Amino acid sequence: MNAPLRKAGVVILVLFGLLFANLNWVQGYKADAYRTSDYNGRVTVAEYEVPRGIIEADGQALAQNKLTDDTLKYLRQYPEKQVYAPIVGYKPVNIAEVGIERTENEFLSGASDKLFADRVSAMFTGDQAGGGNIVLSIKRKAQETAWKQLTNNERGAKKGSAIAIDPRTGAVQAMASFPSFDPNPMASHDTKAAAAAYNELNKDKDKPLLNRAVAETYPPGSTFKVIVSAAALQNGYDQTTEIPAGRLYTAPGSGAPIKNSEDQTCPGERVTLKEALTDSCNTGYAQLGVKLGRDKIKKAAQDWGFEQEDLTVGNLKGAGIPVAASRMGDIANPDGSADLAGLAQSSIGQKDVRMTTMQGALIAATVANGGKQMRPYLVQQQLSPDRRPIYNASPQTLRTPISGQVANDLREMMVSVVENGTGQRAQINGFEVGGKTGTAQNDPNADDHGWFVGFAYNDKGEAVSAVCVMLENVPGGHASAEAARIAGLIMKAAAGRGGD
Repeated sequence: MNAPLRKAGVVILVLFGLLFANLNWVQGYKADAYRTSDYNGRVTVAEYEVPRGIIEADGQALAQNKLTDDTLKYLRQYPEKQVYAPIVGYKPVNIAEVGIERTENEFLSGASDKLFADRVSAMFTGDQAGGGNIVLSIKRKAQETAWKQLTNNERGAKKGSAIAIDPRTGAVQAMASFPSFDPNPMASHDTKAAAAAYNELNKDKDKPLLNRAVAETYPPGSTFKVIVSAAALQNGYDQTTEIPAGRLYTAPGSGAPIKNSEDQTCPGERVTLKEALTDSCNTGYAQLGVKLGRDKIKKAAQDWGFEQEDLTVGNLKGAGIPVAASRMGDIANPDGSADLAGLAQSSIGQKDVRMTTMQGALIAATVANGGKQMRPYLVQQQLSPDRRPIYNASPQTLRTPISGQVANDLREMMVSVVENGTGQRAQINGFEVGGKTGTAQNDPNADDHGWFVGFAYNDKGEAVSAVCVMLENVPGGHASAEAARIAGLIMKAAAGRGGD
């Protein structure tokens, strides 16, 4: 064989080798990526050949399927529309899922390892293997009360959120965000129409796609005084300890005095800790925070859950909807020393303090549960296609920021807020209700936010619900009173005593 032929033979062998290697690469390493690619239409068709699992609460389907006569056999439907959209989310044809549809996608689609036996059984029986079902912890009366009261609030607020939790278990009883959206157009098999519907919502300046209950943070105002009270009780104070108060307080290094919301609020030079919380004494808590010091206030907040970046709410043994981290801010001067003026403001929930509605509910739930904070969850059960239990939520302790004694003191103080102080509109007949209001400044040109965090005990002494209601930019004054009213109705509904 002459040299040119040998060279040609070598080249051909090399090319065959490269072709063989590429074939193995495609089949051995890239097959799954190609199979599941959004550009592979056959995968989408196959996915819609089997019914996706139902998402439900209290026996009511929140996400279900409709048989169609088009290329994709099943159409995903959301009968409750805006009410549950921030929780359930939606399942689009060719883009990523949202909400519980996303976090429980493998189980709902039937691809989960937990359903392997069901898939094998279907092969032998000839039955159609479907997706698993998700049962949420949501109490429908509580959820629907939260939605109705937020959207028809008496003060004209256009945005807000609410969360209710069972303090004993962490089960989320309600999670409402306003404004919301109808997920049905995004689940359309007409992908162009679905994309157009999404784009319209995504461009809306009111951000209806945003789950304000877990994804947004706000200055918490006076609700943060619960944490400052806890720090005081853990450092030698008790309910009767007198703290400095007065009409005005100017912190070291500040030119602007802190004042109370009303002239008649704690005008005396000293006030007990219980009275300061009951009447929401800004001057008292500003001075208390400075007295305790930056490190103790920041540590107390962190102990309660501030700064946690990995909290999710969904399945206790799997993925969940991310919860934004609540923050304290640095409270520091340029040289690193404590900014006492900033500390005074932070101690009344202003300056750089930011909190989610979820964190507010966890604060109330921790007090109601004797100092033990349970990890919040939404997925109560996973059921096989034939409704056989696969998973049942087993409550988990997230943290224990305070002792039982401190929790009891806070409970008494917060009950006083509702019975004698700023939170009286949260009262519920037949229940012991405690809480804390909060009115938060957020922008010189905007109305204040209104907050309420609280809890309810039934006549058996059981903590039945803990709630946080947040209303954005409430027109007029006393923004927190409306939040307190809504919170009372949500807790009443969560306790099974009717809705609104």
